[in-house]
Amino acid sequence: MDERTYQVEGLDCADCAVKIERAVKKLPGAVEVKVAYATGTLTVRGELPEEALRAAVEPLGYRLKAPEKEPPSPPWYQSAKGKSFLVAAGFLLAAFLSGYLAPALAPWLYRAGAVLGVFPLAKKALANLKTGGFLDINALVTLATGGALVIGAEAEALVVVVLFLLGELLEGESARRAREAVGALARLVPERARVLTEDGVRELSVEAVAPGERVQVPAGERIPLDGEVLEGRGAVDEAMLTGESRPVPKEPGSAVYAGTVLLEGDLLIRVTRPTAESAVARIARMVEAASAEKSPWVRAIDRFARYYTPGIVALAAAVAALPPLLFAEPSVPWLYKSLALLLIGCPCALVLSAPAAIAAGIARAGRMGVLVKEAAALETAAGLKTLALDKTGTVTEGRPRLAEVRGAPEAEILPLVAALEAHSNHPLARAVLERVEALGLPVPEAEEVHAVPGAYLEGRVAGRRVFVGSAKAAGLTPPEDAGRTASAVLVDGKLVAWLFFEDALREDAREALSAIRRLVPRVVLLSGDRAPAVERIARELGVDFRAELLPEDKLRFLKEEAERPVGMVGDGVNDAPALAAADLGVALKGGTDVALKAANVALVEPRLMGLARFLALARATRANLYANVAIALGLKAVFLVTTLLGATGLWAAVLADTGATLLVTANALRLLVWRG
Repeated sequence: MDERTYQVEGLDCADCAVKIERAVKKLPGAVEVKVAYATGTLTVRGELPEEALRAAVEPLGYRLKAPEKEPPSPPWYQSAKGKSFLVAAGFLLAAFLSGYLAPALAPWLYRAGAVLGVFPLAKKALANLKTGGFLDINALVTLATGGALVIGAEAEALVVVVLFLLGELLEGESARRAREAVGALARLVPERARVLTEDGVRELSVEAVAPGERVQVPAGERIPLDGEVLEGRGAVDEAMLTGESRPVPKEPGSAVYAGTVLLEGDLLIRVTRPTAESAVARIARMVEAASAEKSPWVRAIDRFARYYTPGIVALAAAVAALPPLLFAEPSVPWLYKSLALLLIGCPCALVLSAPAAIAAGIARAGRMGVLVKEAAALETAAGLKTLALDKTGTVTEGRPRLAEVRGAPEAEILPLVAALEAHSNHPLARAVLERVEALGLPVPEAEEVHAVPGAYLEGRVAGRRVFVGSAKAAGLTPPEDAGRTASAVLVDGKLVAWLFFEDALREDAREALSAIRRLVPRVVLLSGDRAPAVERIARELGVDFRAELLPEDKLRFLKEEAERPVGMVGDGVNDAPALAAADLGVALKGGTDVALKAANVALVEPRLMGLARFLALARATRANLYANVAIALGLKAVFLVTTLLGATGLWAAVLADTGATLLVTANALRLLVWRG
């Protein structure tokens, strides 16, 4: 099935997005239609001709263009709205001056300016009504302007048009800046890369560089593609991708990401992903896709707006008709008040309140290294009651670490053990070798090495018979040690030491869980590991735990959890069912593809502080959204009362709508620089 994406020129309000979506959905062959206000794009899936698509959208006052060929935005005065504003404002200035120089001409200039300024709005309103839409802001302004001209308030009619067009211009500028912030990540990636070939270094477009090729990155430049360090050491600023303020050290084997800055050192990297699949590109795509989705917040406000505007129109009609009919009041003053109420009834600020906040929140999450796959995830995260975390590989490193040597000094016993472990690929062997390397201890050669996989290693080191293995293989009873794995070391048949291994906590686990516990009432550690090992980790983190669980046990826990909504954080194949079943599934980068696909939120880096910051951002987004709704409805309520009392008129009603829209947009944009 054909899927196409277009840039929509002139899409600068959430209400505009609703109109376009409604018009395109009515076309034969349209299967799925998404209009993303945050990025100004229309995505259509189905079998429908492009001519039909343009015929449905362009009469509404918008133009479709291919995103990849999108030219820079023209200056405001060259846009259709800019030209309309200049014409109307020119007539307003001319009419004002003629009031002193040629008073008889002024009313005609006011009328001409009002008609010319409102004509494009009337065309849009008519096109919207033809597609099945109700009275939108264009229709309301047209009615108010026409009514003002009928009752002889031509000066106010033109002022209404000029103020409205000015508001439209300012709103469009705010939308443009928001889109630039959303798309800023993609623009951080360099366009060219220094590729190392057999003939030397060649500078190529990043699109031409394939996985497996080697790329040189000098200090001070941005890394052009995702890759793995082959040679060199350095420090990389990954703040634009992960939110981590400290430079991240890189060495051979370390992963690096496109768009991040190499602060010091020179690196040779092996490209692991094409530029279209880089972390930055995936974030940009997910931000756009999530922004096009409607969260429950947005759907609720859309439903309210459907009744709010007709209600205001009915109230305006009642204000115009009832006082003259029932109380013999003069009709013109009440008609004037009803026209002002029509302008107050515009739902633009209200309809914009939720999508503006959510789009900014999703964009900020992307800049923090959190991929939000669907807009509803923000709402769920903001109200999370229970959070379950897998233990191994999520709150712990997922690999053993030598925690303690008991019975002999490390410097004496570890070289003997390391000599044997050098002949093994077992995770415990790697843990010993890492500790020896960290201490800088010399490792002698081992002879006559005999290994029983999973049980023990035995051999001759420096003329002594050395054995290292499980307590069972050594015929010993291990000492009690909460949840840690013990290995016995025998030299010439005598027990000389115990080695204790543990799955160590991630570096930021304590700090992150402390922050998460302040945001989520209940945090639970879920693991298939032995109870003592899980209890030790849970006690260190100060959380509840469930141990020795099968994947179906984790799933059952989430389904039976009474404190909803419930979230799940994991990284393995066995976590995928629980991630899919949870109200909020969070997968860690570095985990399995199955887990990443099952979750609706993914962390670019396996750092739990990223999760803590995302939960805090979700709450900030919810608070921002509530503030937006209060601004939109509060200003309208104030002007509704003042209009009925006769204290404010048409121009103030326009300011109520325009002012609320601008305040809502500015408030939402604050989330783009949220720091927590």
